[in-house]
Amino acid sequence: MASHPQIQYAPFSLPPRNSRTQKVKTWKSLLSLPSLSHNQATATCKFNSTLYPPKNEICDGESTEKKSEDNKISRKKRVFFLDVNPLCYKGNIPSLDSFAHWISLFFSQVSLDDPVIAVFDGENGNDYRRQLLPSYKANRRKLSQQVPASQRFPRSSFGRSHKLTLYFLQKCNVPVVKIEGHEADDVVATLIEQVLQRGYRVVIASPDKDFKQLISEDVQIVMPVPELDRWSFYTLKHYIAQYSCDPQSDLSLRCILGDEVDGVPGIQHFVPGFGRKTALKLLKKHGSLDNLLSAAAVRTVGRQYAQEALTNYANFLRRNYEVLSLKKYVWSKCSPLVILRFN
Repeated sequence: MASHPQIQYAPFSLPPRNSRTQKVKTWKSLLSLPSLSHNQATATCKFNSTLYPPKNEICDGESTEKKSEDNKISRKKRVFFLDVNPLCYKGNIPSLDSFAHWISLFFSQVSLDDPVIAVFDGENGNDYRRQLLPSYKANRRKLSQQVPASQRFPRSSFGRSHKLTLYFLQKCNVPVVKIEGHEADDVVATLIEQVLQRGYRVVIASPDKDFKQLISEDVQIVMPVPELDRWSFYTLKHYIAQYSCDPQSDLSLRCILGDEVDGVPGIQHFVPGFGRKTALKLLKKHGSLDNLLSAAAVRTVGRQYAQEALTNYANFLRRNYEVLSLKKYVWSKCSPLVILRFN
């Protein structure tokens, strides 16, 4: 049976410009309650109504000198998807201070009057990928276990912290979506498909690198940058300049080389000579992992070691793709409540 979105509270109509910021000022004492973080520090939001950097430059991911086609794109309304869970951590330790800090900067610097949808990880959201690959995100669990007992976040406090973030977002007129058994990444990917079909642009607010596979002319990322203490926009132009390939090719590259942070092994664990240089050369010629594996199944695509690796470990690579690719169809039909209330 298909899963359906669990709306924590009904979406609200888009408030007038700056009203969200004013509402947050009114409710900033909410996060001034005794903090639930391990050090019992006070979590306080700091808000102001200044939009910095200038919206027509950084917030649109473009320079002020635009071509006519770029102007057409920039006129599309934006919808923000806020990936909440990573913002609730400082390193590997849950922290309301971190959430309060980044969410305050988000509403004061990035989105004053754009529609925002917050997305949380569902319960047991990693189970599907862990069934495919038991090592998936195992490193994160180990790092969490290495935190000293005195600094660990009590379960009761974590639950209370979660409710507090939900309540705070509610007071900011931000609807929240959470689907049991699914990670927030997949939920966002699914909602993006729905929003793009309605003619909007999308901005994903998250530090998660997995979202880079979704980047396009109409999909951008805005990431928190602790070193600069600000959010920074990341666009398709930035992506191509950094990786010299399109997002789909980069996903294929990660499937071949693996992802150490997420506990996904690469093919070099079995074939040491199959490294980045070989992978980039083959993907540049064939475009995607699927095309490369299909070609290798019927003819020689490279040197003998590469050919044998692609044929012998084809299922291994396809499993990596299944684990690392974001799912765009988490449920059969998107709830219209999520996307039809934008003004």
